[in-house]
Amino acid sequence: MDENNEIKGLDQNKDVDELLKKYDKEESSKRNVIGTIGLIISIIAIAMSCFHLYTSFAGTLLAVKQRAVHLCFVMVLAFMIYPATKKASKTKVPWYDYLLSALGLTVFGYLIVNFEGIIAKGGTPETIDLVFGTLALLLVLEVTRRAVGPELPIVAIIFLLYATKMGPSFPGLLAHRGYSFARIISHMYLTTEGILGTPIGVSATFVFMFILFGAFLDKTGVGGFFIDLAYAMTGSLCSGPAMTAVVASGFMGSISGSSVANTVTTGAFTIPLMKDVGYKPYFAGAVEATASTGGQIMPPVMGAAAFIMAEFTGIPYIKIIGSAAIPAVLYYVAVGTMVHLEAKKLGLKGIPKEQLPKVGTVMKDRGYLLIPLVTIIFFLVRGYTPLFSAFWSIVVSVVIAIGASLIKKNKSFSVKIFISALDAGAKNAIGVAAACAAAGIIVGVVTLTGLGLSIANLIVQLAGGKLFLTLVYTMFASIILGMGLPTTAKYIVLATMAVPALLTLNVNLMAAHLFILYFGVVADVTPPVALAAYAGAGIAGANAMKTGFQAIKLAIAGFVVPYIFAYNPALLLIKKGTQVVNGNIVYAGVGEILMVIVTALLGVICLASFVENYLVIKSKIWERIPMGAAAIALLFPSFTTDIIGFVVLVAVFMLQKVRSKKLGANAAV
Repeated sequence: MDENNEIKGLDQNKDVDELLKKYDKEESSKRNVIGTIGLIISIIAIAMSCFHLYTSFAGTLLAVKQRAVHLCFVMVLAFMIYPATKKASKTKVPWYDYLLSALGLTVFGYLIVNFEGIIAKGGTPETIDLVFGTLALLLVLEVTRRAVGPELPIVAIIFLLYATKMGPSFPGLLAHRGYSFARIISHMYLTTEGILGTPIGVSATFVFMFILFGAFLDKTGVGGFFIDLAYAMTGSLCSGPAMTAVVASGFMGSISGSSVANTVTTGAFTIPLMKDVGYKPYFAGAVEATASTGGQIMPPVMGAAAFIMAEFTGIPYIKIIGSAAIPAVLYYVAVGTMVHLEAKKLGLKGIPKEQLPKVGTVMKDRGYLLIPLVTIIFFLVRGYTPLFSAFWSIVVSVVIAIGASLIKKNKSFSVKIFISALDAGAKNAIGVAAACAAAGIIVGVVTLTGLGLSIANLIVQLAGGKLFLTLVYTMFASIILGMGLPTTAKYIVLATMAVPALLTLNVNLMAAHLFILYFGVVADVTPPVALAAYAGAGIAGANAMKTGFQAIKLAIAGFVVPYIFAYNPALLLIKKGTQVVNGNIVYAGVGEILMVIVTALLGVICLASFVENYLVIKSKIWERIPMGAAAIALLFPSFTTDIIGFVVLVAVFMLQKVRSKKLGANAAV
């Protein structure tokens, strides 16, 4: 890449690390331990990755044992890597964290060693079970507090209190008979309904392997390749650097598990470029944050939620990502359209082609980096499990990296890099695993008390049985819960608490789960807790709140599209009026799917024009309002409204074309 295109005055590695520590809760609290202890921590992390690689190849252990081993590693690593407070040393591990690591290893190791004895008890806990179970709960809450922040542990504690003998004192539908301390501890520790429930089960298999896969991709340079490829594809457009941010963040976000990390890593390159060509700092930060957040709804990884969704719904993973693809593309089309219209409105110019890398050159030099991604998609489409697919894609990524290093003779991949990928993969998985364990406590309370059904009935009652109001209430609940929780945790909580309300009103199962995921994700750019937007503002040097509100405008499709597929799941490729039965989906006809896709695309273009107040030229008020109406008409499926919306779009386009020519003629005179 040309030297002129390098980021001016930006030490990328240094600034990326600092911004991640500032805005990413996991990164902000990590220790940087060196020396013998640092080496021991890395050895444990590498052993964790090797364990998961082995079980994904040879077959996983019994569910309880697989999850318990996973948590043993998590407990030991978490207490060594994450300090108790912000003021605690970031370079040394204090004695009490060694003790907590040992306790974590003991309480979950007990489940492995004494597995047969626990089964023989038939669910009747002994004193040691209650002691270890209590310690397990406390350790999970503390690990989660350290790794992902206090919000999720606080929610989990509230749920635990709800499960106690206080149950009968709750009003109306929320009341229950209440449970003893022993019953709660037994349910949470000795069964697969609590800490060792579905969330940690998915973390101990699919999620870990995909995080490890992401670590290998990162170490082989896929991130830089995506940015250069997007830059080459879009840099010459008038919206060049901003469109680069949209495309690159879509690429990265599809395999990344964090909106904030994606914002910082790609934004360190794209935001300064956007500012250089004339975008306002707050707009540049908002573009990157919005595009990066969209990665959480973009297949194949979807912030790891897709794997948990497959477990919760019984729908095969490949069908979930197939259905989720079109709404995700619509989201990015809307963001890209607004970015382009903003550039046209400001009269910006793209970067001269001679200063850009060529697509052919980028693909020729590093196109082989796409092979692991193609491999994983191939295996998934062929019907192999995500675990099998992730394992062999890691193998392929290593083989490809070694081959490229030997052919190019540049030492781009070595044993050291391989080991560092194993190390990074395990450490990156700790936060997700901790969140899943804590979320398991919440799910455990729901299954124990029947709270999910009570909440569902309460939401439906408040909405008066009206679907639209139920969707609105669910949307607000999803955004509020999503503000303080990581993607996996917010999805688990919402799937347990909010989805039953939608299912009561016959919303399609897939649509209901994607609905709550969308609104949980857009919380990352919704003030007052818009961490991705604030990270973008930090890079851009812009006002945080202004960047956050601009990000909401850019992410408007994320607020609208879920309502479309809630009413008509054809956008998810599913036939309207059908439900998912035993994981089987009744697909809509090709004609219906194409009609919904085309009208939705036109709808998001109208929506972008309405928000940006621009189409061909700046819109008059009598053009802008009809464009907003046309967006609604096109987005909510109906033959009549589609025709009306299309006619309005064409009419406004023609009016602005004529007005643009007149303005051009007057300027010439």
